[in-house]
Amino acid sequence: MSYLRTAMLLAGLTALFMGVGYLIGGSGGAMIALLIAAATNLLAYWNSDRMVLSTYGAQEVDQRTAPDLVNMVADLARRAKLPMPRVYLMDNPQPNAFATGRNPQNAAVAVTTGLMQSLSREELAGVIAHELAHIKHHDTLLMTITATIAGAISMVAQFGMFFGGNRNNNGPGIIGSIAMMILAPLGAMLVQMAISRTREYAADNLGARIVGQPMWLASALVKISNAAHAVPNMEAERNPATAHMFIINPLSGHGVDNLFSTHPSTENRIAALQQLAAEFGSVPSARPTARDSRAGGSSQSRGPWG
Repeated sequence: MSYLRTAMLLAGLTALFMGVGYLIGGSGGAMIALLIAAATNLLAYWNSDRMVLSTYGAQEVDQRTAPDLVNMVADLARRAKLPMPRVYLMDNPQPNAFATGRNPQNAAVAVTTGLMQSLSREELAGVIAHELAHIKHHDTLLMTITATIAGAISMVAQFGMFFGGNRNNNGPGIIGSIAMMILAPLGAMLVQMAISRTREYAADNLGARIVGQPMWLASALVKISNAAHAVPNMEAERNPATAHMFIINPLSGHGVDNLFSTHPSTENRIAALQQLAAEFGSVPSARPTARDSRAGGSSQSRGPWG
């Protein structure tokens, strides 16, 4: 992950913060917003991972409480030449997962109970390897910070809607309020635009190489994608700015949620994994599709992992 790109994104989000502050309180409001943005940036760098994990009620697990999961993460982390990340479990029926942390030395992998229950061991390994790839690519810093700051921007904008946009008695309060109603989703869109779709392809590719079998991940993506539309993730619906962190978009797609469609289509990701499998010489007899939740998975020949 480019530090320059991270700095540019934070600068853009800070400017948006100041714009909302200006609408609420003029130049004084902009200065206050700048101070809040600076504090939020600092807080996000050091604590955004804890904040996101707390948002989803993630509980840290260890070899005593979840030995199979922890041992799998440890094995794949060794293969990826990464430090052992912390492992978290989210009590959520929707199968999904994300990685977080400011660097590989302070990283965490979080999976839902739905993921543990619905995937085979091979599919779960593919998902874990994908998340480790995000850690290895240093994606998690930007992904987590942008989620935190975008959420803060939305809260400030909503605060302004309730408590004014009126700098004086003759000020355009209605216009300011309407502008803030627009700025909040625009801020969320900025977050999503900053999280390039190519990053998911790159994590799919490296994750497949870590685990040694691309079709394990392809099969997992099919199952997760199908379930994400059928099983709601209420925490994600309440915090849509975090949607880009998950391996599959956790939002239902209703209302304004379509603003957060940052992930490539599952079909395109499977196609890329199919091509990689061909390079590995392990092409399955039938490629899984987004309509086939049973495709791939443990029926594929085993790779070097496991």
